[in-house]
Amino acid sequence: MGKIIFYEERNFQGRSYECSSDCSDMSMYLSRCSSCRVESGCFMVYDRPNYMGNQYFIRRGEYSDYMSMGMSDSIRSCRLIPQHRGSFRMRLYERESFGGQMHELMDDCDSFRERLRMSDCQSCQVMDGHWLMYEQPHYRGRMMYLRPGEYRSFRNLGMSNMRFISARRINESC
Repeated sequence: MGKIIFYEERNFQGRSYECSSDCSDMSMYLSRCSSCRVESGCFMVYDRPNYMGNQYFIRRGEYSDYMSMGMSDSIRSCRLIPQHRGSFRMRLYERESFGGQMHELMDDCDSFRERLRMSDCQSCQVMDGHWLMYEQPHYRGRMMYLRPGEYRSFRNLGMSNMRFISARRINESC
């Protein structure tokens, strides 16, 4: 189980809201959210409501300023990442709707281009585990959280100008 406390102001100041699950719109509880403290678990935080916009993976610790996380605006929604025990498996596809070249991952991949000889990834299927996909090699740049399910088009998820180049399993205990 996770626990996160959001604060309206930077440096854990102002009104606060405690959360232990997904929250699609923080404005129901706070006028804005500029800092947070994760007491347990792992979360994805988003700078738009309904789990949209820039995403950032956070684990136990203190985050005194949303800007230090690479967010362009205050935190607007969050998603608890459940702990996963077991295998990891994801299929990457070169084109939307599971078209083109396909590769299966069961572990971290720091560069689709180098390891898989895959220049682009536009859709995927997550069979097992929870994953983070990154726009740059070696797990850098903007990221997207993927849980088990089908992702026919990253464009339809608000990621139209992003190309994913690396992926990492979320396999640590949070």
